[in-house]
Amino acid sequence: MLKVEHIGIAVGSLRESIPLFEKLLNTPCYKTESVVAENVNTVFFHQGETKIELLESTSPEGAIARFLKTKGAGIHHIAFEVEDIVKEMERLTKEGFLLVNQAPVKGADNKLICFFHPKGTGGVLIELCQEIRD
Repeated sequence: MLKVEHIGIAVGSLRESIPLFEKLLNTPCYKTESVVAENVNTVFFHQGETKIELLESTSPEGAIARFLKTKGAGIHHIAFEVEDIVKEMERLTKEGFLLVNQAPVKGADNKLICFFHPKGTGGVLIELCQEIRD
């Protein structure tokens, strides 16, 4: 793994959360994006070498909506950047970690992503992400 790429935070409202995080981090959000396949709207902030991603559900059945119902707003996942997502998925699966996605999917910020189930990672949802290369 190369680095912590971003920390994902589930929020009930981007409209309310963006100004809060702009003040907290002392920087404007630099990107907004809708990921239709994941039922989520996202915004990103740079904080040093790491990004902060705010996630708002666009559907009551979406993963973020379910997370908010059970846990409330807060840290949803930690994402690690990898050079080769398929290779890392294979390596971690062989180590006994449980995949949520069986294959990488297109995520926000021009990334291929996959998640590992928190039941096998000490209660933390872990995302791997790789820059999509043309």
